Amino acid sequence: MIRAYKFLMRPTVGQAQALSEMLRDHCSLYNGALQERRDAYRHVSKTGITYGMQSAQLKEIRAFDPERQGRWSFSSQQATLRRLDKAFAGFFRRVKSGETPGYPRFRGVNWFDTVDFPKDGDGCRWDSTPHDRVTRVRFQGVGHVKVNRHRPVAGRVKTVSVKREGRKWFVVLTAEQGEPQPLPATGSVVGIDMGIANFLADSGGGFVPNPRHGRKAAAKLEAAQRTLSRFPRCKAKDRTANHRRAVEKVSGLHGKVRRQRLDHAHKTALDLVRRHDFIAHEDLRIRSMVKAPAPKPDPGRPGVFLPNGAAAKAGLNKSINDAGWGVFLTILTGKAESAGREVIAVDPRNTSRTCPECGHVAAQNRPNQETFHCVGCGHTAHADTVGATNVLRAGLVRRNLRQG
Repeated sequence: MIRAYKFLMRPTVGQAQALSEMLRDHCSLYNGALQERRDAYRHVSKTGITYGMQSAQLKEIRAFDPERQGRWSFSSQQATLRRLDKAFAGFFRRVKSGETPGYPRFRGVNWFDTVDFPKDGDGCRWDSTPHDRVTRVRFQGVGHVKVNRHRPVAGRVKTVSVKREGRKWFVVLTAEQGEPQPLPATGSVVGIDMGIANFLADSGGGFVPNPRHGRKAAAKLEAAQRTLSRFPRCKAKDRTANHRRAVEKVSGLHGKVRRQRLDHAHKTALDLVRRHDFIAHEDLRIRSMVKAPAPKPDPGRPGVFLPNGAAAKAGLNKSINDAGWGVFLTILTGKAESAGREVIAVDPRNTSRTCPECGHVAAQNRPNQETFHCVGCGHTAHADTVGATNVLRAGLVRRNLRQG
């Protein structure tokens, strides 16, 4: 089993400058490799250039530019080239499947925030000796950097990554561990229904309120973006001090909302995993749910469009993204695997329209957002609780079919 750890680094001024230079030079390598692939495809041949061909040129590149490329780890530069190769593999996969291709783009210095080291000990070294809280990690060309290790690292460290978030630096480790120790069985099963009014409802009648972190920060974020909009668009090196502070303000607010969503998702998922042996949830297609509605041309008036509910759908999409369902379900699945719990996704169709008492399915069973009233048998309950109950039943059926 592979588990990731993320720790805050506390570099000195000189080390922070060296880390920034490392990101800059890896960004230059990435963009140069991308340009070579574009030129080869356009002017040389349609077969293009592979990762192996570009990796074989690294020795010559490092010898030609020892100040900017030769000072960094060879394996980390190979990882950057693999990153580009992965981007092209995704591009060709989307082309074949008929999706929006999304050709790999050049990265600006401020948009290239991660450098990977594929193996601990090759260009980097994690200090695995026990310490109270502060340990060190060594990077080639940077030196030994202090790390705030807020929890112990279990297992053997396999990969190390450097990540920049605003003005903060983080080290991300992946460690190989044995089979996780399962939590004691509770004998409890639950189904959950994701929502907007409530973050989730469970089949036992419980609710988790929706914190709406994005909505709470909207006023501050709007003011910060309004301030940023007063500055003309320019390159990072040409920004004034006030411009840089405005950029950092917007970035900091977005980062705070993201951390709040992650914190809420982790705590909610951990509570579910500790209390239940089996968890069923809806198999949501979130990317399709937040798509903008298609325009409706007016057949009688060329160039004129009919109302399509785009404004209302935009508000719903914003609320769905603010809730962070996808992040929560990913975290829930990972925590359940570590704890020896079982998580099953079920088809969400008609889960909130089906009566749990008589099985009658009708859109009229849900007259409004909160109320469920079966027109067949008269059963009344909270609509989200009914949805969670039906999700649990469908999940148990799937589990029995899988086991049988």
